[in-house]
Amino acid sequence: MPFTENQLSRASLASLRPRASGSFSVPEESTFGLPERVLQFGTGVLLRGLPDFFVDQANRQGVFNGRVVVVKSTDAGSADAFGEQNGLYTLCQRGLDQGEPKEEFVVCSAISRVLSARAQWPEVLRCAHNPDLRVVISITTEVGIQLTEDRVSRTSATIPPDSFPGKLTAWLYERFRAFGGSKASGLVVIPCELVVDNGTKLKEIVRELARQNGLGSAFVDWLDEHNFFCNSLVDRIVTGMPEPTAANGIYERLGYRDDLLTVSETYRLWAIEGDEQVREVLSFAQTDEGVIVLPDIQPYRERKLRLLNGTHTLMVGLGFLSGLDTVGACMQDASMNHFVAALMEEIIPSVPLERSITESFAREVKDRFSNPYIVHPLLNITVQYTSKMRMRNVPTLLNYYEAFNAVPPHLTLGFAAYLLFMRAVKEENGKYFGERNGQLYPIQDDSAAYFYEQWRTSDKSTRSLVADITANQARWGTDLNALPGFSEAVANQLDVMMKDGAKSALELLLESKMKT
Repeated sequence: MPFTENQLSRASLASLRPRASGSFSVPEESTFGLPERVLQFGTGVLLRGLPDFFVDQANRQGVFNGRVVVVKSTDAGSADAFGEQNGLYTLCQRGLDQGEPKEEFVVCSAISRVLSARAQWPEVLRCAHNPDLRVVISITTEVGIQLTEDRVSRTSATIPPDSFPGKLTAWLYERFRAFGGSKASGLVVIPCELVVDNGTKLKEIVRELARQNGLGSAFVDWLDEHNFFCNSLVDRIVTGMPEPTAANGIYERLGYRDDLLTVSETYRLWAIEGDEQVREVLSFAQTDEGVIVLPDIQPYRERKLRLLNGTHTLMVGLGFLSGLDTVGACMQDASMNHFVAALMEEIIPSVPLERSITESFAREVKDRFSNPYIVHPLLNITVQYTSKMRMRNVPTLLNYYEAFNAVPPHLTLGFAAYLLFMRAVKEENGKYFGERNGQLYPIQDDSAAYFYEQWRTSDKSTRSLVADITANQARWGTDLNALPGFSEAVANQLDVMMKDGAKSALELLLESKMKT
């Protein structure tokens, strides 16, 4: 393979001569002498592309001045590349900034070393004795933040517990004993798993494991009084190592090989729920506007759910049935691009943040959707389409009616396209398929059987079909027929799509909006 003689490592840093056209930066030699201040459970690309990147950037500005010791929690994969490259990896950030292409290459040096929980558990526990260590973060590939029966021994220093919460509990108990439960030994714990209230849930599990394993009330008191378990939200697309041809193309531009090459979009957000004490510990938040530390991050969660995820869900059926296959293709299509912009205008009033903030985020979302470096298939977004529609867009619809008491036309068209996408023409061994231009596509949704039966009822008019579906409170959490005109508007749009196609329905809507 190419570049085997010039692989990224601490020894090769001084000789790197990249030919990349984008900006390129390497760490100072002094970075390698910084103390370990963060314990990280997980080696995944999202951690490298977000928290570790923020730590690296802060170190360059002389702010956080600490490195990350990583615990490899599972047997999957290998830690060899981290050792061979001295923890160094290149983060290639690619995307659009206000519509203009942007590309940056950063050699990150935040990671000091990687320890295997299974093979090096005593060394992992020794990290608990480090007074400089103040932060614990995680994204694990195990079951995640769930309570399972796990043995957390008071005495075993060689065998780790099975689950991530078990490992964390054992490590925290080791720290509690090492420092006698002092206030100064308390930590900021930030799980980054994609679970709502992840910090709250993780703390509850750790407390329960402490109770089940008889670790004592003093330990639980120390957890409660001197440690901060922070809810968090991570938002960045990090694709990791590209396929071989693309990776070799990047190696050609960089002039060296990197077995930990990590590719991400330029947008980044790490929202952390915490007070001033937490903010003081997480000093790296000062150096990048992508890190937000606030007492309440729910508005940012709502912003992402409504404007990014909600727009995805409402555009996907319409785009796919219009003959498009990726999010990027939708943004290159003039009609779909206009639809997305108008749809966001309908969604913005439902987000509990200042309009200037939501409008700025909407512009960033459009750039992210248009990112030419990331291919996002529309069919991937349709997995569990129904539950996504309920969670992401039904609250938006209700909020729109509360504010305007009117039918939101673009949201309505997106909902109608969803219903048409869910029209299965074939069932085979419990799997359901729709049809687009004579080609079958999979309907991967727990509600597929329900919609199959709804669409098979031949004596129903479109209006009756839609009314029955929108009245289903078990599916939507409310009777959508109570919203004046919504069901009728959906049925009208559905009729147009079934007669003339989704693209025609979209263009008719855009023409009508231009006339008003």
